[in-house]
Amino acid sequence: MVEFAIKAFLTLFVLIDPIGLIPLFLGLVGVRSYQEQKKIALRSTLVAGLLILGFAILGGVILRHLGISLEALKVAGGLLLFKIALDMINAQLERETDEEHAESQARTDISVFPLAIPLIAGPGTLAGVLILTGSAPGGIWGFVVVLAMAALVLFLTYWSLRAALKFSSSLGRTGINVITRVLGILLAALAVQYVADGMRVLLKLG
Repeated sequence: MVEFAIKAFLTLFVLIDPIGLIPLFLGLVGVRSYQEQKKIALRSTLVAGLLILGFAILGGVILRHLGISLEALKVAGGLLLFKIALDMINAQLERETDEEHAESQARTDISVFPLAIPLIAGPGTLAGVLILTGSAPGGIWGFVVVLAMAALVLFLTYWSLRAALKFSSSLGRTGINVITRVLGILLAALAVQYVADGMRVLLKLG
């Protein structure tokens, strides 16, 4: 179970990428005060946590209703994660469309959109949560471990956003890109493993 907990933590940490969120967060909060930045960071991580919790609980039910197997989800999720990984390696990670960005600039409260979704709890994160909960060992305890690791990563995300000004001045754009590229390489390897695991079972069933 410890090994699975570490895997879940690393998977979610790479997917949410708290360090990579820093420049996006700074661009969205603009000239808001530090106190308001803290409130936005807290609300966005809480909303993202609720979204992840709801998806973890109901995602499996939805998949069964649609007749989608866990193996098929692993292959599809792995391909999606690999695309995200390539963008991270090229330092061209786009977490929102031009339309979403334009709408975010017109909103007063940015904590729900676009921070909570799609920046924190995006498609890759939600797919990763479904894969982890679906393959978790130990029944309900494996499910609890996934949620606990998600909560830990979101806690780290909150503190990274809260200290975004300090981190950004220390790391700079280049430093953030280097970290994002390293995380992208790890995510690419994980994505390939998901596809391989899913295909292995699907080929046996076929």
